[in-house]
Amino acid sequence: MVLDDIAIHVRDLSKRYELYAKPHHRLAQMLLRGRRQFFGEFWPLRNISFNVKKGEAVGIVGRNGAGKSTLLQIIAGVLSPTQGDVEVHGRVAALLELGSGFNPEFTGRENAYLNGSILGLTRKEMDAAMPEIIRFAAIGDFFDQPVKHYSSGMMVRVAFAVQVQLNPDVLIVDEALAVGDALFQKRCYQRIRQLRDRGVAILFVSHDIESVRTFTDRAILLHHGEVMAAGPSGEVVLAYRKLLHDEENLAKQKEIAEHKQALKANTAPAVAAPVESPQLTAPAATAEPLEAAAAEGHLGQAVSNVSDAADQMETEARNEGGKFEFGSLEALITDVSVLDGAGEQCTTFYTGDTVKIVVKFSIREDMDKLYVNLRIRNKEGIKMYSWGTFNQDAELIAGKQDGFVFWNRKFRAGEEHSVVFTMDSCALGENFYEVQASLIHQESMNFSDQAILHWIDEAAFFMVRARVDTHFFGGVCDLHMRAELEAPTGEAS
Repeated sequence: MVLDDIAIHVRDLSKRYELYAKPHHRLAQMLLRGRRQFFGEFWPLRNISFNVKKGEAVGIVGRNGAGKSTLLQIIAGVLSPTQGDVEVHGRVAALLELGSGFNPEFTGRENAYLNGSILGLTRKEMDAAMPEIIRFAAIGDFFDQPVKHYSSGMMVRVAFAVQVQLNPDVLIVDEALAVGDALFQKRCYQRIRQLRDRGVAILFVSHDIESVRTFTDRAILLHHGEVMAAGPSGEVVLAYRKLLHDEENLAKQKEIAEHKQALKANTAPAVAAPVESPQLTAPAATAEPLEAAAAEGHLGQAVSNVSDAADQMETEARNEGGKFEFGSLEALITDVSVLDGAGEQCTTFYTGDTVKIVVKFSIREDMDKLYVNLRIRNKEGIKMYSWGTFNQDAELIAGKQDGFVFWNRKFRAGEEHSVVFTMDSCALGENFYEVQASLIHQESMNFSDQAILHWIDEAAFFMVRARVDTHFFGGVCDLHMRAELEAPTGEAS
């Protein structure tokens, strides 16, 4: 039984596509009426069930090909399910494909009227809504030019502006906002929040997992057409990130295994009688040890060591419980703690207090160019701050100032160290905060040239409160504002 507060009810939903190897197989299938099957089956969705309440925002995440767009198209009524039921209560507004239903020869205004009529709005209703559509689309004189001259961003502006004039009961957004600029995205999110506050149910698909984490109440992770995880958005986003990391890790292990087999097959005679093998290559991280081992006649042992290290990395990177963590683990974070100004462990602070975060780590292989980094997120998942030793090093190097450059420090296997991050006057507002910590190998001064050695989500937590009687403010951080009363114009000083 569907409750009154349910906007979308999906039960045991599956979708099958029939794949024909040859065109005449389609005709044979029709003539034989199912007595023989001439097609292969592809199921982009299998046994999907969930509900979305009125006023609730639900995110859908997953890899490309996981079935996200197919699911939304079925809910929007564009596709029919093969099995199962979908019930949608109320008017649906859907942003599924850029410019779907737009005539390229029509202007933006003409297409707006056309889309409005398709969506059930009268000419009078569209006349009343047109000024707001023009204002929201904000494409200027292009609104009265043929849309074939539009960029993808301009097209989605018009499409979104029309859709939100429907006063829908259900809004479906599939990656459409990704092409907009930052200001347009801000306006879209603001309008979507207004719709949600009015009781509109939102289905939101995006590869921007931070948007899913902060914007939606719940999320669903699809994998190979099935629900892999469902629940609070923060938990589902972590499951998605772990899925991506595990798949990447397995791909690396496969590459290493294939390389190992190639080495064994191609270089076995070289152990007894070394010869040059110019076609033999090794991954960048293991090339030197392999070349040295080959010169000494111990290539087989070197390959075995690489394989064992990879197996160990895969085992340790898989975390079945507790903190979510991953990395190649040449260095390992052993503890993260939050201290007060006196160096005592503390979990509750007031704005303006001294906060220290201590990251302890151990070195497992000789290295340099190490970068210790922190991220601080509030309970809504918004990244409040990201900073680390490399940021400080960059300031020293750019300013040509004297000081210890952490990036130049050489570390040896077996060493244990601690880095203390200090906020002399905490500017964070009242909230509950999560600390993420990471060890990164920063190969060059380019921030994109990085390799994660160890990353830990939820490494530590702390609470910040405000002293209501002496230092109260609203928002996520203290901007240290001052207020002064200026003298009236013309008054003598």
